[in-house]
Amino acid sequence: MPGKLRANDFDIKPLECGSIVYRVLLKKRWLNEDTGLVDARAYLLREKEKDSGLSVFIATAVSPPECAAKFDRCFGVASLHVGRIRDIGLDVVPDKVNHACIIGLPYREDNAAAAQRLAGLLGKQSRIVWLP
Repeated sequence: MPGKLRANDFDIKPLECGSIVYRVLLKKRWLNEDTGLVDARAYLLREKEKDSGLSVFIATAVSPPECAAKFDRCFGVASLHVGRIRDIGLDVVPDKVNHACIIGLPYREDNAAAAQRLAGLLGKQSRIVWLP
């Protein structure tokens, strides 16, 4: 697509299925304190992610505390396995050395049922790896 940057524009290699990525939990409600699980809402596209994909960090390039430090508020960091993300029909595409985007998620205003279903699957797959 013209105008969009691709991983090859930076000589960044595609992520292998065995790779791990981190999702920073920016809202308290994204973490269920009773169960210790990540709420599906953490994996719904926000308006600013609609065109690029869901923001994640690449575990081999940045630690969970380093991810958290990039934000004023962070309630935790969750990990996801790239191969399992691909198993549900999504993909993870690096756009920087330490950052990638989960692509293929529908924006909830465009397809609420599919967005919620996929966000729920991502929530079930994720594991909390860091808490403040």
